[in-house]
Amino acid sequence: MSEAASIYTVDKVLLVAIRDNITDTDIINLQEDLSERIVSEAARGVVIDIAALEIVDTFVGRILAQLSSISRLLAAETYIVGMRPAVAMTLVELGMDLPGSKTALSLSHALRALKAKGLA
Repeated sequence: MSEAASIYTVDKVLLVAIRDNITDTDIINLQEDLSERIVSEAARGVVIDIAALEIVDTFVGRILAQLSSISRLLAAETYIVGMRPAVAMTLVELGMDLPGSKTALSLSHALRALKAKGLA
């Protein structure tokens, strides 16, 4: 895993912290690392924190959607947290709605929702 993203485990939930200096190569590696960790740790939930991202281009938006789809196919519910208003507006302008993932205002909100569903 690169220094641009980190994956932590809390109960059966994987917490993914994406930093602002993430590169296209880092994002591709993150897909592989996350999918392997979901399976190896039998994760039931994934929370992707994008608070450090000030902007999102179509590539990053597509990868976030792909991360959510990969997680869903591996039976892990995905939440994206820490989205800045400018990032949300950019995603809407790009026509991206991140299917397969939910959003939450913060990590604690996402964990609370996952616990309420018995996934954490």
